Amino acid sequence: MYFTEEHNAFRLSFRDFLQKEVVPHIEKWEKTGTIERFIWNKFGEMGYFGLNQPEEYGGLNLDLFYTVIFLEELQRINSGGFAAAMWAHTYLAMTHVNKEGDDCIKKEYLTPSIEGNKIGALCITEPFAGSDVAGIKTTAVKKGDTYIINGSKTFITNGVYADYLIVAAKTNLEEKHSGISIFIVDNNTKGISSTKLNKLGWRASDTAEISFDNVVIPAENLMGEEGKGFPYIMQHFALERLVMGVNAHARAEYALEYAIQYMNEREAFGRKINKFQALRHKVAEMASKVDMCKEYNYSIAKRLNDGVYVVKEATMSKLLSTKMADEVIYEALQLLGGYGYVEDYPMARLLRDSRLGPIGGGTSEILKEIIAKIVIDGKDYKPAVK
Repeated sequence: MYFTEEHNAFRLSFRDFLQKEVVPHIEKWEKTGTIERFIWNKFGEMGYFGLNQPEEYGGLNLDLFYTVIFLEELQRINSGGFAAAMWAHTYLAMTHVNKEGDDCIKKEYLTPSIEGNKIGALCITEPFAGSDVAGIKTTAVKKGDTYIINGSKTFITNGVYADYLIVAAKTNLEEKHSGISIFIVDNNTKGISSTKLNKLGWRASDTAEISFDNVVIPAENLMGEEGKGFPYIMQHFALERLVMGVNAHARAEYALEYAIQYMNEREAFGRKINKFQALRHKVAEMASKVDMCKEYNYSIAKRLNDGVYVVKEATMSKLLSTKMADEVIYEALQLLGGYGYVEDYPMARLLRDSRLGPIGGGTSEILKEIIAKIVIDGKDYKPAVK
């Protein structure tokens, strides 16, 4: 219903690429927390960063199901950190460059991002403003033909090694929602300093706390209109939440497949453990949960691809899919017994990496309130108009 022969061929070729070019390096990157630049270049050469980007800037302008495949296959190599670095660059930072950047900005940043020559990071979250985007304190004060940025950001994926940052900052301190603007900032600009955070999971990716101390940038680095930053951010949350929903069902599916393979080989009390009814029924429940979320996420991807503003559905996707993934991976680890607790097997890392799902991109608690506003209060979220 959703995937054509071309989609399936792309899945097989991308899966082969990951096995040959990425998997041999994963353990090293998990230990060092640094993804070497050569792999970004290879992703760019293969066109993987340009799947949903406009052709005039080097993209392929393909439908959203190529993105779904991209996300699903990244989860199967069992490095949530590597996957996050790739999709945060492609679907967080580059989305803003494409949607709000002018032609000059796109030529300077979007094209090399598609080519894998520049890495981007989206900087919204602050030490005291996570899900409350309107509560950010970072400021951008206009002075002549420049803006001066002061403040800090945290939990920024790719924040240490990125070449450029998409920064949300207050340009009007008197306003809350309408006082935020979006800027593109070179990461080597004077006054920017980054600190890598030591995380429970996503070990391969660099997650940073970033400080801006009187950072001076050209006024033309403003993206879109001044004061429209909040609606710009909000309208892209639908894609981000769907991305995290797809990631969740994909990693849960991978965990389930691995557990079933293990059960097919492991013997206890004279027979394979896949013959014990208690375990078989547990797998049946897990498979049902994965399939329900996967089918729902595909339907949302179809609507988003058709231009429907799916903020409610994408929010529901992230809420339930990330919860489901945590539950299924927890049970999959249990099915492996003691081996599930050993780092040589995939479940320990899967469990750690998955736990960020209900936190990043809007906590489950915030998502529940957004859904409640829609279904109880009748709130109608509208996309921003550039």
